[in-house]
Amino acid sequence: MQPNESQQTLIDIADLDVIFLTYDEPKKEEFWIKIKNMVPWAKRVDGIKGSDAAHKSAAAASETDRFVLIDGDNIPDPAFFNSQLILDNNNHDKVFRWRARNEINGLMYGNGGISCWTKQFVNNMRTHEASDGAPSTAVEFCFDTNYWAMHDCYSTTYPNASPYQAWRAGFREGVKMCLDRGQRPSLEEFEQRIHNRNLDHLQIWHAVGLDVDQGAWAIAGAKQGTFMTMFTSWDYTKVQDFSELEYMWNHEVHLRDPLEIIDHIGKELAYRLDLPQVVLTIKASKFFKHHYKSNFVNKGIMIRE
Repeated sequence: MQPNESQQTLIDIADLDVIFLTYDEPKKEEFWIKIKNMVPWAKRVDGIKGSDAAHKSAAAASETDRFVLIDGDNIPDPAFFNSQLILDNNNHDKVFRWRARNEINGLMYGNGGISCWTKQFVNNMRTHEASDGAPSTAVEFCFDTNYWAMHDCYSTTYPNASPYQAWRAGFREGVKMCLDRGQRPSLEEFEQRIHNRNLDHLQIWHAVGLDVDQGAWAIAGAKQGTFMTMFTSWDYTKVQDFSELEYMWNHEVHLRDPLEIIDHIGKELAYRLDLPQVVLTIKASKFFKHHYKSNFVNKGIMIRE
């Protein structure tokens, strides 16, 4: 139902279908058990290649017009499912993406977070592998005006269950944080065109995580993603193709020492992009994440960033 301007519609999260969207996450079966215990009505969509196709499969699996999506490496806060959406004429057709806390580096932003979609939005979108090549849709959903980034954090994402998963997570963010609305800036434009928050996130991906399993691989991946985007002719839009990333890992990366990658590429990034390259020690990483988290407070499920 579409509310009018004077109307608000309350929707219990518990009345919406919940789709657990998995692909190749190493702990997807373990997490599925946890999700089912937390959300007994949850459904699962597994193994669909391509972000656009996978989201359309999730929409097809939902019996409610609006549905909640949980990524395969995400564990939600159970309190989220006791919440209500407040919809009105301004937001009834919007997609909502809440923040997730990243286990590797403590960052809290939309990457990996719980989202709430409408079937109409999903069925109409053409992104990632289905994009027409427009920069705004080639590697992201988030530039659509009906896609709202929300303030609150309701889950934790764990993209570090294997060396490859951690490297891929870092690599993808190392690419995407360098882009300006999906476009690669020149070296001369880099500091001016990259959003300050994305630049902050990028430097944290480059610096924090040695205190967790496979954290070194995540840092190495982030640095490699930045290096390949800014200093090579590699087609950065291929970051959305997991087959491409798996090939890179198997043929170029996995036999190397992540600490050697961090050191070697870090020197290039410091010299050519003027990016500070300080990798925090185990103790320093723990300290940073503790205090970064302690400064964040939820404001309300419908509050935007």
